Amino acid sequence: MSYSDFTLKRVKEELNINVVENRDIFSHIKGTQISDILLTILKYNVPLAIAIGTEKARSEMIVVNVLIEVKKILEDKISLFSGINFDVDKARSLNGFCDFIISNSPEQFYLNAPVIAIVESKDDKTTSGLGQCVAEMYASSIFNEKDEQQLPTIYGAITTGNNWRFLKYKDNTAFIDLDEYPIENASKVVGILVKMVNQTA
Repeated sequence: MSYSDFTLKRVKEELNINVVENRDIFSHIKGTQISDILLTILKYNVPLAIAIGTEKARSEMIVVNVLIEVKKILEDKISLFSGINFDVDKARSLNGFCDFIISNSPEQFYLNAPVIAIVESKDDKTTSGLGQCVAEMYASSIFNEKDEQQLPTIYGAITTGNNWRFLKYKDNTAFIDLDEYPIENASKVVGILVKMVNQTA
């Protein structure tokens, strides 16, 4: 068992996490100015990735470019990890590989202070990754506590590449935004991710 085996039901029953579904959790966050480079990449890559239709294509052509843009905007004050092994507590199935983790630390050679867990949906629905994302956020909070990092809020995102859904975890409660944000509004997606990092700084 690993993060990818978690459903929302398992998260509630086995990890005793409260789940709150709500709107407008992140809608008030304004978009941020993004580079012409990202706009050009997305204009070409998004239709191609959708046509190819695989998780790998969406990851390489869309998701990673959005996350690199966030790293550039934050002037490399964060680190970005892809496909990292994140074993926190195997006894509770808090182990396995995470699609992406953003760390609130410039250290790129090792993971320190994870603040955002990003899950790539295995299909075209962001809802399918909710359990996995919550489990990874919970594991991140445990990781930070063990490392004596005072980060009361952990954030999460689930993406199909084309659509993004955002979450936050605080005080044993996972808050799930009911709204999705399309990549066509990339400035909004990037703005939310940047705001998440800044709020944990």
